Amino acid sequence: MKATQRDFAGQASRAAAQARVFFFCGPDEAGAHDAATRIVSLLADPGERIEITGAELRKDPVRLGDEARSSSLFGGNRHILVRAQGDEAHDAVANLLEGDAEPCPVLILASGATDKSRTAKLLADRPDALVAMFHPPDLRSVSAAVRTMADTAGLRIGGDIAERIANAAGLDTRLAQSEVTKLALYLDASPESPRTVDAAALDAIAASTEEEGFAPVVNAVLGGQARRVADEIRRMRELGLNPVGLLLAFERRAAQLAALAAKLGPRGNIEALIEAEASARRIFWKEKGELSSQLKRWRGKRLERLVDRLMALHRQLLSNSQDAELLLAQGLTEIARAAAAQKA
Repeated sequence: MKATQRDFAGQASRAAAQARVFFFCGPDEAGAHDAATRIVSLLADPGERIEITGAELRKDPVRLGDEARSSSLFGGNRHILVRAQGDEAHDAVANLLEGDAEPCPVLILASGATDKSRTAKLLADRPDALVAMFHPPDLRSVSAAVRTMADTAGLRIGGDIAERIANAAGLDTRLAQSEVTKLALYLDASPESPRTVDAAALDAIAASTEEEGFAPVVNAVLGGQARRVADEIRRMRELGLNPVGLLLAFERRAAQLAALAAKLGPRGNIEALIEAEASARRIFWKEKGELSSQLKRWRGKRLERLVDRLMALHRQLLSNSQDAELLLAQGLTEIARAAAAQKA
């Protein structure tokens, strides 16, 4: 079975009932994460969760099959969540599929992989597997998702507030869900006792504002504002921003630039494209200037190299968590210098 973010919701129930191996890929990590969470919620009895990294499976490709067919410590059900980069889990999945006994559900979050990757090809034509690829959402779709989250939590929320939450979360539905949950707690809302959200309530609970979030760091680095980078890195440390979370914001912006570059083509007009995207509410109007400047710097081969560098940096952070802040600071400084060398 194969799915995208457009048809995943319609296939999720059938996939949860029929499939045993789930491969979630594509540049939208938040969408892939949400999909995995949805599948687990649909399992009759998900039981104990076992988490394994792709790096561990690359070193020991037999482990996944052993874990998937072994019993839980307490004799109940279990499911396995694998966090991998690219095709790290390929050999492990191949071994898993060769076994005779039915495995427990295995969900693989594969950053940097696509539905054309080697692992996806192993699974795509199997009735007991699902391959789902997720592309970065736009502002309109995330705002709609925020309103759906709000309805479920007992919140009445207008389009402007939903858009503000979506933008503040960097179009990451995981962060947006966190903000909606906090709003429901703050307003003591529930489906039985709905409450209306206004700007004052959002201001009261907002974990990140335009001055305190990831956006200033992303814009300084990708915009080639080399002189600002040191101050932004210092602010990152003072605020205790999570290095991996910050890097994910860079990956989402790179994916957004890639989508814009594909629409633009080799001879398109950047300003006209950005205006059209803002008018269609696919990008936030306040980001028009930053996106225009960054798109002029990061296109074609340069954008491909940026994506590769971010993926390599992601792997470094995951394997060297104690030095994550230092590694991220070095990596972002290199990227900012490369951006500064390219005139917008």
